[in-house]
Amino acid sequence: MKLDIFRPAVIVGLACGAASLALAAPVTYDIDSNHTYPSFEADHMGGLSKWRGKIKSTSGSIVLDKEAQTGTVEVTMDMSTIDFGHDGLNRHAQTADLFNVEEFPTAQFTGQLVDWKDGSPTAVDGTLTLHGVSKPVRLEIRSFLCKPHPMQGREVCGADAYAEINRADFGIDFGQNMGFDMGVTLQIQVEALARQN
Repeated sequence: MKLDIFRPAVIVGLACGAASLALAAPVTYDIDSNHTYPSFEADHMGGLSKWRGKIKSTSGSIVLDKEAQTGTVEVTMDMSTIDFGHDGLNRHAQTADLFNVEEFPTAQFTGQLVDWKDGSPTAVDGTLTLHGVSKPVRLEIRSFLCKPHPMQGREVCGADAYAEINRADFGIDFGQNMGFDMGVTLQIQVEALARQN
């Protein structure tokens, strides 16, 4: 008799548990290329000035499990869309002197969201493949937010991430013999929309 009394409660409990597991499932977000622009800052002439540019076309996805505080990032950058705001430098950047876009048309970054604080990741430990060379790169996430998109009717997540790399480590050492500093600051703004089923 006791079993019959408690059976509905057990069933309800199992159903609620199953619903909780469903809600906790990882969510995939597709990168919004219209609002994602990896940008960079590099030395010109050994401290004479700083040149800044961005990559205008990116694609990829972010998988986020907020309950488990885990996630992954995959981003592909079209290196033919590098824009310094200077046509001559844009053309030079695509040559074998620099990014050699004909041979290496894309760059990729893949990584794991780590060091969660207050429900949000604060870093990405990953690998950057640039100019055919893969090296570990850690991105510092300085802001991260997920919220309902007011126009898309689905959740959107956005972040600002930063890193410092040495371009010579990736075989891009043009200007080193003229005193150019090989250090490059990466600044990445990204927005990604929850994938529709």
